[in-house]
Amino acid sequence: MQARMNHPVMVLPDAMKPLQALGDLTKNSLPEKLLELVYLRASQINGCSVCVDMHSKLAGKAGETGERLFAVAAWRDTPYFTEAERAAMALTEALTRISDRADPVPDEVWSEADKHFDEAELSALILAIAKINVWNRLNVAVRQPVGVWKV
Repeated sequence: MQARMNHPVMVLPDAMKPLQALGDLTKNSLPEKLLELVYLRASQINGCSVCVDMHSKLAGKAGETGERLFAVAAWRDTPYFTEAERAAMALTEALTRISDRADPVPDEVWSEADKHFDEAELSALILAIAKINVWNRLNVAVRQPVGVWKV
């Protein structure tokens, strides 16, 4: 596969700074393995092959097991995830698929996340989900090939 154009953050390098800053904020507020699961799940939904590849590798480097990584797409039907991880993935799915339902983030999804994360952690989680969705959309739009960016 060949990209349609140079990546937007390479064409407009000032765009990279706020995206990296947002990543730094969320990185300090939540466990790395949880963030990588969230990034992987959103990237699967959005069909972003670059991010699926990158975040599965980064999750492995963070100590995530292959068993859990292979199960992310079917997280509801596997016993491998904690209740907090499940709440984070449900919120990830809701915020990634906001046009799929009249109430994009149902109260039960929000309540479950609210049980496991305090306000600062929830803020970081929402920002992390927004950030990966931005990266997914940039990569999908230009058809960014896997392997160009190394982890």
